[in-house]
Amino acid sequence: MTAPLRLAVIAGFILANGASAHEHHDDKIPEGESVSPDPIDTILWIHILIQILAFGLIFPTGMVLGIVRSRWHVPLQTLGALLALLGYILGHAHKGRQFAPNIHARFATLLSLILITQVILGIYLKLHLEKGIHGRIRRYFVLSHGVLGKALPVISWVQMLFGGITALGFCRNDHLGQCLAHFIMGSAFIGYGIVLTILLLVGQAWLRRTGRSQEFYDSALIAAWGCVNTFTEHRWGGPWVKNDLQHTSMGIVWWCAGLLGIWLSRKRDGRPKRNLVPAMVILITGWAMSAHPQGLELSTHVHTVFGYTLMAAGASRIVEIAFVLRDRGSVDEDGNGDEASSWQYLTPFLLCASGFLFMGATEEQMALLSGAHVSHVSYILILYSTSFLLFLFVAMLLHLYASYAWPLEPATKNVEVAGANGALRVNGHIEQRMRDAEEFELEGLMSDDDDGRPGVKYTQST
Repeated sequence: MTAPLRLAVIAGFILANGASAHEHHDDKIPEGESVSPDPIDTILWIHILIQILAFGLIFPTGMVLGIVRSRWHVPLQTLGALLALLGYILGHAHKGRQFAPNIHARFATLLSLILITQVILGIYLKLHLEKGIHGRIRRYFVLSHGVLGKALPVISWVQMLFGGITALGFCRNDHLGQCLAHFIMGSAFIGYGIVLTILLLVGQAWLRRTGRSQEFYDSALIAAWGCVNTFTEHRWGGPWVKNDLQHTSMGIVWWCAGLLGIWLSRKRDGRPKRNLVPAMVILITGWAMSAHPQGLELSTHVHTVFGYTLMAAGASRIVEIAFVLRDRGSVDEDGNGDEASSWQYLTPFLLCASGFLFMGATEEQMALLSGAHVSHVSYILILYSTSFLLFLFVAMLLHLYASYAWPLEPATKNVEVAGANGALRVNGHIEQRMRDAEEFELEGLMSDDDDGRPGVKYTQST
């Protein structure tokens, strides 16, 4: 057994023993509560910061480096794995606040198993064992390693949410339903904004190859989500309580509009066509949420700003499709440029901001902040600041991907002087980039097999 593989096995043994040996000392937890009144101690704060660094920053960056087959992928993911191991140990060594059995602790076992599997797969692929049975199973290991690596940021996001909920003792008993609704829907808005950013900056060629417009996929997702909301927001057979009718009717609007958006997403000859239906759904949803009745004044203000932000996202999307793009797929669809319009960043950012606002508006959060006399202005500004940071990180990762996928050519190549005013027109760079995009763009998100070049091998380790 090689030294790296022995290290991975030892780490797995430590994590497994830590999960089974750790006890939740709940003798200080008041009856009916899920956390003790003690403050969070320094060790637990270090655990939180280290895990955010590892799972929130290092692993997503390493994932992108793995997709583009950078030599920095393995060192960065190794650093992340070591930090994750340290954070796991600290999470079981803290004093101060005590916790009842919770979802964060249980989900940590699953996340640890995924991480251990990734490390073992990465070490195996790094050994370049390609003879005999290894040559037959290697492609499946590469595929599994890629799928798990791309799923890890999403799973890590869920675990970080569980961590925040557990630290504050939220989402228990009667609060569970509305808590799930806020965090699931809020995360969905953030995920939608990130997907739109990916398609905007690096996914246009892939989208054209599918033969579908962006609104086809948006409308299909909206219709599916509306069907789920229609039959889950009310306990059928029981009385209509609180906002059941509003939530159910919102689900009905979603699947009705989604079906229309799917129908309008193609021209008569079968070619993809843009439409405004998904943007209208976002705008209508924002209007409905801005008038959502609340029990606390702070909650009313936060929900109102959430609704206005969602309305702004829908309105900006309408302006983008109808006036900025004029029903085209992108601003450079005809080869006149290679950058997105500044207006196109508005919709994905506002979707991310609306997601944070909705996740931060649960009943227990509002009660806690209201009791601490925190104004809605301060709280909303903090949530917007978090949105800016997340959007910055996403943009940086996509820039990193594009820098490897389409390295810029020297400015002196393929440049013609157009006119006496010194304006420059780039010809060859745009054409080459479009050709490269057909081969490279989003390839790493769908397949991680060898690229087919003689003598070239790669590995991906998360």
